Amino acid sequence: MKLAILSRAPRAYSTQRLRTAALDRGHDVKVLNTLRFAIDLSGPEPDLQFRGRPLSDYDAILPRIGNSITYFGTAVVRQFEQMDVYTPNTANGISNSRDKLRATQILSRHQIGMPATTFVRNRADVPAAIERVGGAPVVIKLLEGTQGIGVILAPDNKVAEAIIETLQSTSQNVLIQSFVKESRGRDIRALVVGDRVVAAMRRRAQGDEFRSNVHRGGSVEAVTLEPEFEQAAVRSAQIMGLRVAGVDMLEGNDGPQVMEVNSSPGLQGIEAATKLDVAGAIIDYISNQVAFPEIDVRQRLTVSTGYGVAELVVHGSADLVGKTIAESGLEDRDITVLTLHRGTTVIPNPRRRTALEPNDRLLCFGKLEEMRSMIPERRRRRAKVRRLPKEPIHDA
Repeated sequence: MKLAILSRAPRAYSTQRLRTAALDRGHDVKVLNTLRFAIDLSGPEPDLQFRGRPLSDYDAILPRIGNSITYFGTAVVRQFEQMDVYTPNTANGISNSRDKLRATQILSRHQIGMPATTFVRNRADVPAAIERVGGAPVVIKLLEGTQGIGVILAPDNKVAEAIIETLQSTSQNVLIQSFVKESRGRDIRALVVGDRVVAAMRRRAQGDEFRSNVHRGGSVEAVTLEPEFEQAAVRSAQIMGLRVAGVDMLEGNDGPQVMEVNSSPGLQGIEAATKLDVAGAIIDYISNQVAFPEIDVRQRLTVSTGYGVAELVVHGSADLVGKTIAESGLEDRDITVLTLHRGTTVIPNPRRRTALEPNDRLLCFGKLEEMRSMIPERRRRRAKVRRLPKEPIHDA
């Protein structure tokens, strides 16, 4: 396999470990500065130049895109994708995970446990937003902060309002999140490769610090994850569109609370804590995918006129409830069920005898008109009305 590691820090621990792991396995590997690429759209096919010269052929790339060059870096990754070069982390996946608000919005519709979160821009909306996440103490996060920078714990509502007002006055966008008290000063980092967690560690903050990032002086220890934590980590990475990711989770009373999905996770802390060859696991996964790559089903299957991929929801009052897939009539309408999502459980390629339950979500391929006809009329959301206390009636 000929592999390019896209990195501006060739001497960084993670870059060096990935390069060494690839060389040890007999692969041809180069570390290429992401900013030295030129995207060439002048010819009949998409192409790239590196340092002013045509780029040689590569089987795969491994993006290590820094926060400061997200826009250009993802453009380069996207160009590699257009050239059919394999990447475990797509440009779209990197962009999704890099924006904390976008990532939270995406995960929120997939029943992933997360701290209550809100986002507002108008100063008048801030007090109500703080109350919606449960009131102080609250965590205030800059949307583009990394390594714990731009994460503030506000002890009371007035302090929170003042901090948010100050940040917004400097054109900063901030998230307001509930504070998971039971997990104060510690969190879990799970390193996801493909469809499994290859290593996990617990990070603990020093002293009164509530941020457990290693860059803030936190300590680390290896940890064996409970199945619900491993499932949450893998699903979060896959929903983001990432096959190599670091997923940060808090240990809440209600189970894992996903905080962040990192598309360029550092390897030094987790390899030191677990004594595992995480870099080698990443290289092995990429090598296997080059030989037999996954494809984007939605992109590849929608090219047939009149056919495409869509998601159908089994509503409680629908005729499908209680019927098996074979009895549902979907096959007669030229609709194939690819995956069944039931709560947090994912059933790939479900059998025809699988019985459907209310709120099942079916990822299907088939005739778009047939699938469109099965979608019920959209229900309008009712505005929540806040009832005001009745004023006492005084006798005249």
